Amino acid sequence: MNNWFNAKIIATIPIFIAVNIAAFAIWLLDISEQCMPLILGIIAGGLVDLDNRLTGRLKNVFYTLIAFSISSLVVQVSIGHGFQFTLLMTAMTFMFTMVGAIGQRYSTIAFGTLVIALYTTLSYLPHTIWFINPIMILCGTLLYSMITLIVHLFFPNRPVQENIAKSFLALGQYLDAKSQFFDPDEIEQLANKEVNLAMKDSALIEAFNATRTALFYRIRGQNRHSRTQKMIRYYFAAQDIHERANSSLFNYHTMAEQLKNTDLIFRIQRLFELQAQACREIGLSLQQNKEYHYNNKVEKAIIGLTQSFELYAQNHVENKQVLLNLKTLIDNLQAVEWQLSHLDQETHQAERASTAKIHTEQVRGLRNILYAIKSHCHFNSQLFRHAVRLSIVVFTACSIVEFFELERGYWILLTSVFVCQPNYSATKLRLRQRIIGTILGVIIGSLLPYINPTLELQLGLIVATSTLFFFFRTNNYSFSTFFITLQVLISFDVMGFDIHEAMYSRVIDTFIGAFIAWFAVSYLWPDWRYLQLDKVSHQAVKSNAKYLLYVISQLQFGKGDNLKYRIVRRHAHENATALSTTISHMNNEPNKYQAHLQKSFELLKLNYSLLSYISALGAYRSNMKALQQNTEFLAGFYPIAKKIIYVLEHIEKLRPEVFQKMQERIENDLKHANAEQAGHLLQPQFSVPIQQLNMISQILPSLYHTFQQINLNLKQN
Repeated sequence: MNNWFNAKIIATIPIFIAVNIAAFAIWLLDISEQCMPLILGIIAGGLVDLDNRLTGRLKNVFYTLIAFSISSLVVQVSIGHGFQFTLLMTAMTFMFTMVGAIGQRYSTIAFGTLVIALYTTLSYLPHTIWFINPIMILCGTLLYSMITLIVHLFFPNRPVQENIAKSFLALGQYLDAKSQFFDPDEIEQLANKEVNLAMKDSALIEAFNATRTALFYRIRGQNRHSRTQKMIRYYFAAQDIHERANSSLFNYHTMAEQLKNTDLIFRIQRLFELQAQACREIGLSLQQNKEYHYNNKVEKAIIGLTQSFELYAQNHVENKQVLLNLKTLIDNLQAVEWQLSHLDQETHQAERASTAKIHTEQVRGLRNILYAIKSHCHFNSQLFRHAVRLSIVVFTACSIVEFFELERGYWILLTSVFVCQPNYSATKLRLRQRIIGTILGVIIGSLLPYINPTLELQLGLIVATSTLFFFFRTNNYSFSTFFITLQVLISFDVMGFDIHEAMYSRVIDTFIGAFIAWFAVSYLWPDWRYLQLDKVSHQAVKSNAKYLLYVISQLQFGKGDNLKYRIVRRHAHENATALSTTISHMNNEPNKYQAHLQKSFELLKLNYSLLSYISALGAYRSNMKALQQNTEFLAGFYPIAKKIIYVLEHIEKLRPEVFQKMQERIENDLKHANAEQAGHLLQPQFSVPIQQLNMISQILPSLYHTFQQINLNLKQN
């Protein structure tokens, strides 16, 4: 398959075919007045297109058509009734936005239903029979949905494969960021590298979550496609690689100082870079639908690193702890290499893929749905704030249109809804992109009357602009706005409206709608007042404590990639991502958070270090069989781990004197455990777990004091 024929091209095939069919029907049946609702119905169908297996797609189409029918009919009947229409649109906006509490897939259909209401107002013609507009919109949606189902039959696994590809590409970026820790010439830049690695980890977790959701909706049935099983193997391999790479077994600054004059540190860095490149090659092979070929350079690099380590060990026999740390790191890198080299060998992982369970949070039953929505009905919920804010935006836009009796003024409403995002930085970016795209679209559209195009050319341009709008909508909003502006102007020309009047209205209404959205996110419950750094950070540390609890439980009973362990691990990373996102938003508003930024970034680094130390224990589960038979070791290890878990769970509430006593107990227990294990130092099954608890214990005071300082700053403000 050619490189250009990728997932984005496949995703635009349905919109291209559907708009072509619609354009041909408009030309053949001479229904130019119905051009806009038919095309907008197709676009709305594309906006709510959700990946699923065939039966799931049919259900989505059924529910979408019902929701779209009700929304379009209700709006069509209420247009022209002033206050009633304004209240209706305001209520619909609030309800459809709050549906997002149920889940992303419900949120997508709900938002599409709101968009249908907006499209109904945009394509409304007073002299047309009341049911024509909704029917044409539904015909467009149905046409797109049917084409999508047909395309799905030809490319059933491409969406899942694309998500797996994005996961491996993100994993490659993560490994590249990790390799920078082993640059001996930039040891002093370690703090910045830790923040960068945390950001890359957040991006990777987002990619994993998208992949998990895609796989979940593919394997809900009893029968699995062989291609889906392959994607499951890839997904679990990527997760294993991440846990290995995320492991921290030592202080990187100290290790870099010890190894900076040897070739070991350069070999480790090069191996990380080669493995990152391998992950990128896997991602590209999936995107291009080509076979992945393992690069033997990775294996050679492993052999070279092992030989270099053996030579280093012969000359540094006295540094037993350093040698142990390096040996464990090399073992992790070898495990990553094994995953990369055996990725397509089904015999090694077929059983795992066939019995694997993919979990995603779902809300089922009316009572649970109502409870999920009710749980967000407070201003500490970003969803609720956005719902209230967006409802006020819609009420304001509709009131302006009704008060000034603007004939095509509902562009104000459309613009304000699409520009108004849940947070200020996203809204500011969307506002700028929409204004730029609209102005460029109007400038190019103003040339249309001078071309004097035929109907056939106009319909051809509608096909092109609609397809390009859909192609760019997820990665370049300025381009997508440019093309949809052209499409709307051409549609108005086809319907017989004055295109110059439409252009002026489009520009003015865009500025008004953008201003309303900007004002709303800036002054109506702005998110910077509700970031709640203390709660987000506490949740991140608490989820790490739960992750540690599950790890030590599996150390006791042996490794098992059971569902509960993977869920706990994912939640720990997701909460770390939430902390990273919160601090990123704070960094976008430095004037408001000047007093918090330094401590916030310090907390981000400490939390990520904590997560990395726990991941090292998690990655070590498969080597812990000897532990299960050593009661002496277990008697010392688990009480220490449980004390650490208790401190992490209550770190926000512990009084200083209580924390000090707990820390002293942990340190004394660790000293005793270290003395007992001194004779077993060369046996990593005994020393590595104690070492990881030592490292966690060392960052507890910094973590506690950072928490206390942040809480103090928040109270003072």
